[in-house]
Amino acid sequence: MELRITPADIFPWNENFQTGISVIDEQHRKLVELLNKLASHLAYGVDKPELNSIFDELTDYAQYHFKTEEGVWKKYLPTDELSVEHALTHQTFVTEVLHLRGKQDALATEEVIEEIVIFLTHWLAFHILEADKHLSKIVLAVQKGLTLPEAKAKASTEMSGALRVLIETILSMYDTLSTRTLQLMREVAERQRAEERLRLTRKVIDSTLEAIFITDAKGIVVDTNPSFCLDVQLEHEQAVGQDIRQLKPGLFSQNKSDEIWRAATESGHWAGETVGRDASGEIEGAWMAFSSVKDNQGVITHYVGVVSSITHLVKRQQTLEVEANHDALTGLPNRRLLQDRFAQAVTRSNRASRVLAVCYIDLDGFKQINDSLGHDAGDDVLRIMAGRLSKVLRGEDTVVRLGGDEFVLLLGDLESEESAAQLLSRLLKDAALPMLIHGKQVEVSASMGVTFYPRDHGTLEQMLAHADEAMLAAKREGKSRCNFYK
Repeated sequence: MELRITPADIFPWNENFQTGISVIDEQHRKLVELLNKLASHLAYGVDKPELNSIFDELTDYAQYHFKTEEGVWKKYLPTDELSVEHALTHQTFVTEVLHLRGKQDALATEEVIEEIVIFLTHWLAFHILEADKHLSKIVLAVQKGLTLPEAKAKASTEMSGALRVLIETILSMYDTLSTRTLQLMREVAERQRAEERLRLTRKVIDSTLEAIFITDAKGIVVDTNPSFCLDVQLEHEQAVGQDIRQLKPGLFSQNKSDEIWRAATESGHWAGETVGRDASGEIEGAWMAFSSVKDNQGVITHYVGVVSSITHLVKRQQTLEVEANHDALTGLPNRRLLQDRFAQAVTRSNRASRVLAVCYIDLDGFKQINDSLGHDAGDDVLRIMAGRLSKVLRGEDTVVRLGGDEFVLLLGDLESEESAAQLLSRLLKDAALPMLIHGKQVEVSASMGVTFYPRDHGTLEQMLAHADEAMLAAKREGKSRCNFYK
């Protein structure tokens, strides 16, 4: 589930944080930005790897910033105790951040998250306003020509009095602000998660094959999914407001209606098979789960029905089987179904001691039609040829389109190999008849290679390879003819 994280400043930058030293102020802004990023991700409960990555980024940048600061202080206060104490404070901060990260890994409770955020905001605000601002005033005074003792005395005076009150006020404000902002961010995060769950639920309902409807306590439809609308052949707006018993009488047949409503009302649920008629009037079998929905006081406010059409599922399964086993262009069996038909033909041939012919057909002149008239014309040729081949064959025979302009015939129940000659001759003659394609008369013919079972006692792939070899020989010999594999 993807959460929309809205940036929120738990630590908004304030001009009072300016120290007057540009490189330090710029890095302070970056630290505040990282702190806000971490606080936002903590509040929104993102994955630990991402949190750890932000912790690492904050820690690494803090160490980089501290090194920059200490370089500035050492330049102007090389051995001063204020500079040494400041460096120790930096190390304490890094240690505490790593400790807090470990607590977050071990126990990501709201209390721990709040502790982390409050510590970071309080420390950073105090450090900038108190320590960094103090040292910055000393540095700026030294840069203006004061001696170090004079600069320290001047900075101490400026950091007392009204500025001290300002610092304490700002620190108190940031403690309160960080806590309240964190609470608000949690509320926003939870609301966004709830909205995301609702959107996901709606997507599931809208995309499911089951017909789903929701009624009020009186059985009046208040909502449906697309499958239900398709089932009743109405738009959503047309279905809403109708009595479900009149809209789908087959679900609430006269002998079951009272039972269904009583069970859903008294026990909260009913499930069973129903038989009625769909929108087109055809008899339809369905399985329905019907449940009641109650408010906090236990009063029924809605009913929900989930309907799985058994008839539609059977039809859908049949459609899928046809699509999987037949060529989309011609409707003929495809290579997948050929294997099954071949196995059946071999079984019949063995049982009745009859001959089976496997014929490989390739059209002559098909490429020229495709090139001159286009692929649509070529498709028409293939459909017409499929019809001609099917018309010539007997009930026990099979014609298959392998792909392109290649077809395979299984001719079963033959008395002998010679008995196939008459059927194949007629087939070649029909294949060569002129066709009217896109207003133009065109002609194609067929070259055929044939092998016979059980003399050619091989697998389907082996026999197809032999028949293909014979077909290529027929093309070399002048096309529009049949050649037998020897």
